[in-house]
Amino acid sequence: MAKGKDVRVTIILECTSCVRNDIKKESAGISRYITQKNRHNTPSRLELRKFCPFCFKHTIHGEIKK
Repeated sequence: MAKGKDVRVTIILECTSCVRNDIKKESAGISRYITQKNRHNTPSRLELRKFCPFCFKHTIHGEIKK
């Protein structure tokens, strides 16, 4: 029996406010988290509120392509 695509995939979450501020060079870097998501339950892009050590606050981290 052949297996299809994996249901659980590894994704990278990137801070959206650091990406916007990177143009102005205000932040020292870009915060990224690595996590997994279930492709059947969440087919769309994942967005979570996580702590950004460069912004020093909780911001929205969105899924990016590898």
